[in-house]
Amino acid sequence: MNKKIRKFMLKLPVVGNWMKKKRLVSVVRMNGVIAPNADSMFSRGSLDIETLDPILQNAYSVPDIKAVAVIINSPGGTPVQAALIAERIQELSKENKVKTYTFIEDVAASGGYWLACAADEIYAHKASIVGSIGVISSGFGFDKFIKEHKIERRVYTAGNHKSMLDPFQPEDPEDIKRLTQIQKELHGQFIDWVKTRRGKKLKGSDKKLFNGDIWSGENAEELGLIDGCQEMQQFMKKKFGKDVRFLEFEESKGFLASIFTSTKAFNQLNYFDFIASMDRFFIWNKFLNK
Repeated sequence: MNKKIRKFMLKLPVVGNWMKKKRLVSVVRMNGVIAPNADSMFSRGSLDIETLDPILQNAYSVPDIKAVAVIINSPGGTPVQAALIAERIQELSKENKVKTYTFIEDVAASGGYWLACAADEIYAHKASIVGSIGVISSGFGFDKFIKEHKIERRVYTAGNHKSMLDPFQPEDPEDIKRLTQIQKELHGQFIDWVKTRRGKKLKGSDKKLFNGDIWSGENAEELGLIDGCQEMQQFMKKKFGKDVRFLEFEESKGFLASIFTSTKAFNQLNYFDFIASMDRFFIWNKFLNK
């Protein structure tokens, strides 16, 4: 519900009195791969701070709100976008003095679990996939392909490492070493974040918790990665009463805007978009086909 519309409705005698009497919980759904809002057909449905910020602001600004429930279904994505979204959730929760609860549906892995840790408490289904606290970098190597087809690769750079990990060149051990170092740094940041948010709730060793493994919701509870296995509406009704009401907040897009966005994305479709879409497919697929 739009913030201005809600304020207007609160001023109406009958409607306003009804809304004030109800226990209200804002619900924000986060479904998709975490990635910057690139203008591409295959980036639609991704999670990024640019899209989510106004939605989160509206969710937390509801007068007399009891809590904010963030429902997560994400296999992960870029660490920067995950961190930015999580930090914004924390900031708004503190500003508005409203507790945040995250509820994991199918998957909250890697960056998806990073998002979940922004909440005061984390819940999941027993069959949910939780964890993957690690860092991964993937790509393709085309150097043998272009050699076989007698294609000449021409690259001119200023800077010794500007063409690092070029997929059309054989792998360079020095490039791999540098990439591995960056991954270790990012992994360390991820571990620090989880330890800061979960603290003494964690019940496993670092070697077990932070090796990139995944667990069911039931096992994640035993390890302290989540606080329990609960469905969102049932949990909120137990906590705030059976008369609790849910206000869902999501990105709105008009009919014409949807047409123009889709048309523009289709016109920009290219080889790299196709590769990106396949990459997203495999990110989801490795968790959902267990």
